[in-house]
Amino acid sequence: MFNQFSQQLKQWYPQRDRQQWVLGTLYQIDGPSYRSPGAMMLFNDAGEQLGLLSGGCLEADIQKKASQVMRSQRSMTLCYDASDEGDMAFLLGIGCGGTLHILLQPLTAANHYLQLPVILDALAHRQRCLFVQKITEQGEVAEADVWRQDSHNFSAMSAQLGGKNALLTELHNQRWLVTGVKPPLHLLIVGGGIDARPLASLAATLGWEVTLCDPRAANARREHFMRVTGILRCPPSGLIDEPLFEHFDAAIVMTHNLQQDADAVAALQSSAVKYLGLLGPIVRKKQVLALAGLNENTLTVPIAGPAGLRLGGELPEDIALSIIAECQAVVHRKDAQSISQRL
Repeated sequence: MFNQFSQQLKQWYPQRDRQQWVLGTLYQIDGPSYRSPGAMMLFNDAGEQLGLLSGGCLEADIQKKASQVMRSQRSMTLCYDASDEGDMAFLLGIGCGGTLHILLQPLTAANHYLQLPVILDALAHRQRCLFVQKITEQGEVAEADVWRQDSHNFSAMSAQLGGKNALLTELHNQRWLVTGVKPPLHLLIVGGGIDARPLASLAATLGWEVTLCDPRAANARREHFMRVTGILRCPPSGLIDEPLFEHFDAAIVMTHNLQQDADAVAALQSSAVKYLGLLGPIVRKKQVLALAGLNENTLTVPIAGPAGLRLGGELPEDIALSIIAECQAVVHRKDAQSISQRL
């Protein structure tokens, strides 16, 4: 699966000149929709699709339109209205019931691949950027730009975006979609035992970048963690000296060793992680804090311990789902409550 835009770009870039490609972008919605404005997807002339613009209902039809864009090398806008009985979206049985406006743009060397390589470079350096696309009329040449963090346009437009993924705005008397692009969530797992395997795998499936830390030779073996980005062999107390330390967004401590857990928790108090989970019962958390010389009431980074949501189950896979779900909710500032009970 390549639903994360960063994953799509990594998959696309080596093949950018081997096949014809089209970028599809959801730029406006009216009513309910599976995806939000700014969602992107890549299509090629071999029928390959990277990402989703709907819940999977429209992609086959969008692929047909993308083929027309490949032939004409001109942009195209599409509108799918699920409330109109005569519209293709209704006939396809799209379940959201809203109206989706989609922009299709050809990706070629002539148009500098709409600056997507610039986005890929920014993400490789763990930098945010803004992707600016002109909503072209039928048959117009595709236009796009990228504003990196150090550009004069970035700060002002980021403020306008606020907490939104994307914003449809007017620039130079033309409609443009401005989409915020940021690196995937970077998760640190301290401890490479058997129960860390499903945790790392699930995080990687979500498109997160995963770094594992365990100095013990018997643990964190690459053959058991093929999908993690990197493995650190430093002791947990040495994490603060690692170049990646400032880039971690979340961390889960699960070494099954009291002193190593304490060292990790102490080191991560100097980090910028938004979620810090500690495996084990409350009594163990108190032991870890005592060894680390920390007072729970004065922590710089609060500790979720025992880590996870109360989902039920006791197997490593169950626990991994519970912890990842809590981490997702905390990082995205959500309450982790049932959606149906809040309607």
